[in-house]
Amino acid sequence: MAGDEDDYMSDAFLKQMEEVRPGMPMVKRVKDAIKREASHKEKNEKNRQKTYKEQEQESREAVLHNSISNENRGFAMLQKMGYKAGQGLGKHGAGRVEPIPLNIKTDRGGIGIEEVKKRKAEERLEHYRRKVQVKQHTEKQSLEDYRARMRTEREERQAEGDLRRSQRACEQLDSQKCIGVPRESWYWPEANHDKEEEEEEEGDRDPEAKQESEDNEEEELSSLDKLQILTSYLRGVHFYCIWCGTMYNDEEDLTSNCPGDTAMDHD
Repeated sequence: MAGDEDDYMSDAFLKQMEEVRPGMPMVKRVKDAIKREASHKEKNEKNRQKTYKEQEQESREAVLHNSISNENRGFAMLQKMGYKAGQGLGKHGAGRVEPIPLNIKTDRGGIGIEEVKKRKAEERLEHYRRKVQVKQHTEKQSLEDYRARMRTEREERQAEGDLRRSQRACEQLDSQKCIGVPRESWYWPEANHDKEEEEEEEGDRDPEAKQESEDNEEEELSSLDKLQILTSYLRGVHFYCIWCGTMYNDEEDLTSNCPGDTAMDHD
């Protein structure tokens, strides 16, 4: 065996080995390992050679901490002109006392790069704000459109319901006055036999009359328009208000006791 090789049976080698005994707590072994690793890292840190930047930083700090000596040509010229250490610059000594601090540039960006970065950051922020404002405006507009659509649908459903009530009341009141035919076909509720008769009559009509009927259907009144016309008829002829559910004695009684001629007047 060579002399420089380790003797695995020697006491020196056994002392280097980690002490592991049966029943030895695991926590103690872990702590010992951490201590050895920290000690090893500290030794490596001390033995490590400093980089060029670290050396340059240390040299700069050492120079900045030391005062300017008389060997400095600029300082020597100031002294010849009457300047004393610790005195402010200028005729009356009101100027700068400490030297202008160094601003070391460590990155590779060109002159003015910070202003460019700042401007771009402001532009991105402004773009984001505008995007948020547009999104909020769109969501608000969508919500308003949805509410308007729902309000219109609700008003249409209410108008259709009031129209059916008005048609039933009109048929009943007209019958009480022995009126056998409604003033308009839609004044009374439509029945299936009436639709069949109309279809038979349409089949017997000439093409021009049929075309005229189709044109009239295209210009058919809406439910709200029909409701306004029919309620005016009921109030003017029968002195009846569908929202009050009452037939008044005369026009004066109707005007005095009925809140109005619309559903909103009765809310």
